[in-house]
Amino acid sequence: MERTLSRFIVGAAVACASCAQPDVARTDVSAPAVQAAREPAPSAAAPRIVFLGDSLTAGYGLPKEASVPSLIQARLRESGYAYDVVNAGVSGDTSAGGLNRLEWSLEGDVKILVIELGANDGLRGLPVANMKRNLTEIIMRAQARGIAVVLTGMEAPPNFGAAYTAEFRQVYRDLAREHRVTFVPFYLEGVAGLPHLNLADGMHPNAEGARIVEQTIWAALKPLLERSVAGRERAAR
Repeated sequence: MERTLSRFIVGAAVACASCAQPDVARTDVSAPAVQAAREPAPSAAAPRIVFLGDSLTAGYGLPKEASVPSLIQARLRESGYAYDVVNAGVSGDTSAGGLNRLEWSLEGDVKILVIELGANDGLRGLPVANMKRNLTEIIMRAQARGIAVVLTGMEAPPNFGAAYTAEFRQVYRDLAREHRVTFVPFYLEGVAGLPHLNLADGMHPNAEGARIVEQTIWAALKPLLERSVAGRERAAR
C-alpha cells in the first residue's frame, strides 16, 4: 500500500507541476473536455448500481466496455446478479460537481452507490473541508433513500504540503467510520504509479489497470450483493 501511494503521489506531482491556479478547470486529473460518460439507460425494472465519479469512473482513454463500471456489469451477469450498472462518471468533476448532479444520478431503483470523487479536488488544492461537506451530503442523501454506499478513497499530490495531503486522506476514513459505509481506502490500489498499468499521462488506468481496479471494487461490492440476496430470500419466506 505505501509503495503504491508513493508512486501515485510522485505521478500526481509531475502531472500537477504545470498546473495554473488551483481552481482552474484545466488542472484536473482528467481530459480537458468535460462530458458525461453515462451508460445507455438501464431497464426500468432492474435494480441499479450507480458509479458516481470523475474520469477514473468514466473510463477516460478506454473503450466503453473497458471502463470499471462496464467491467462490473459484465461480472454481475457472469455471477448471476440481476443488476444494471449506471456509469455516472464525468471527466473533470470535483466532489461539488458530483453533488450537483446526484439527483439525476439516483434515478430509478438504485440499491448501491459507489462514490469515486475527490481526485480533482486534490489536484486543484480545493479546501478539504468543502470536499468533506460535499461527500457527507452525497452519502447522507443516498442513505436516506435506503441506498447502500461504497466510498472509495483517493490521494492528493504533495504540492500543497504534507498537512493538506494528510488531511485529505483522513477525510475518507472519517466519513467511512462516521456513516458506517463500505470503504475502499484507495481506488487505484495496485495500479497507481505503475507505468504498465496506466495510460501515457500516468494518471488514468489502461485496460489492464482497469481490470485490477474492477477486482478491488468487486471485492467491496460482493458482500453487499450477497446480503441483498439473503434479505430478499428471508422476505420471501
